[in-house]
Amino acid sequence: MKFSIIIPVYNRPDEMKELLDSLSGQTFKDFELVVVEDGSSIKSEELCDTYRDRIHISYFYKQNEGPSIGRNYGLARAKGNYYLFFDSDCILPAHYMETIHRELTDNFVDCYGGPDGAMDDFSDFQKAVSYAMTSFFTTGGIRGGKKQVHKFHPRSFNLGFSKAVYEDTGGFPVTTMHPGEDMVFAIEVIKRGFETRLVHEAYVFHKRRISFKKFYKQVFGFGKTRYIISKHYPETFKIFFLFPSLFAIGTIGALVLGIAVHRIFAFPVLLYAFLVFADALTKTKSFAIAIKALAASFVQLFAYGIGFMDAVWKHKVLGKDEFGVFGKGFY
Repeated sequence: MKFSIIIPVYNRPDEMKELLDSLSGQTFKDFELVVVEDGSSIKSEELCDTYRDRIHISYFYKQNEGPSIGRNYGLARAKGNYYLFFDSDCILPAHYMETIHRELTDNFVDCYGGPDGAMDDFSDFQKAVSYAMTSFFTTGGIRGGKKQVHKFHPRSFNLGFSKAVYEDTGGFPVTTMHPGEDMVFAIEVIKRGFETRLVHEAYVFHKRRISFKKFYKQVFGFGKTRYIISKHYPETFKIFFLFPSLFAIGTIGALVLGIAVHRIFAFPVLLYAFLVFADALTKTKSFAIAIKALAASFVQLFAYGIGFMDAVWKHKVLGKDEFGVFGKGFY
């Protein structure tokens, strides 16, 4: 195997420095790095040049067209036969590449994904968002929380696949929605008969530089995308996709009844809030982070649920279809 790491980047040289630091510190160093600058006004080229004595780097600049086109641009220029993808705000532990090399050597799989988490030096807000994205009380712990997941759907922040997958699919789909391309990609990989796997030990630290407003917008897009994909791939629909929407409706209804009728109606919401806070406090050992994690958890569930309902409204009532896939291998 020859590994090619492909990173699309847009105006984030500070993030790239931390990622490059982590790549230069890998215990397994037999890989190339392909950096695709997606029309950035603040370029990372000079930064990449300072790491050329430690990492085999190929740098490319192109006009801004989005992350999926950027990833495909890098794929077309990569020299390896197994391709790895990370977001530019990810940091890899030193053992990551060694872990993947050992995993694929001992038990090869055509497509894998790994979980994400927070480092000790992340901000309280970043740790709170990381909790919300991985907690049993928000996602059921399915975001890389189990050793084995049947038909695991990797996401592009921590993803790898073989040359056979690339040749069959042509790379990532280019859609009229974002986020969502990596969800479609994982579905198509599984439909085409390739095995996927969660490699629990191949985790990354995801340093999200966002605010609550940006977090809401991001997760709103996830909820909207989930419904749209379910309409085009109905076999992927799961009943728990409805839970965030039901949570949002139920929470509002319970609080209204608690104020207008009797406070007992608000008890389920207060109980849920207590359980989330207690769990976050136990895991983070920080009162401040636990408070932010509680807020992030409610933001996440409301954003996802409202995004899902927004897509249902536009599709069922307004008759809109916001999904389209173009490029080799897809439709």
